[in-house]
Amino acid sequence: MILKMTNKDNDFYSYMGKFFGSRIVQTETKDRIYDDNNKVWYIYLDQNNKVCAFLSICDGIIKNIYSSNDTSLKNLILEVKKDIVLQPSIVTKIYENVYLECGLKINSLENYKHFIMIRGDN
Repeated sequence: MILKMTNKDNDFYSYMGKFFGSRIVQTETKDRIYDDNNKVWYIYLDQNNKVCAFLSICDGIIKNIYSSNDTSLKNLILEVKKDIVLQPSIVTKIYENVYLECGLKINSLENYKHFIMIRGDN
């Protein structure tokens, strides 16, 4: 199941709270996750309502992305792509193979070791 939420939703922090400031997530993704007011969050839950993947978007730009497994992230991206034209976004490089499987275009970024630019089909 995919939830669409903002940080104003009642259950938002029960799903997402543990990811903000997480050293595990930061170490894995080389990115920090913030709960900014302008972000819309897409949260992929498994059958036990556990968060498996999420991404945040603002004006069609992916701001944060994380997943505990590639399949969940792929399902999430493919679902989000149905509703949103993804603008060029600088995202963590560790999911590069998933971005490609989802049909996203990838550009390397000079001076960015752990990040790449992705964009949708537009």
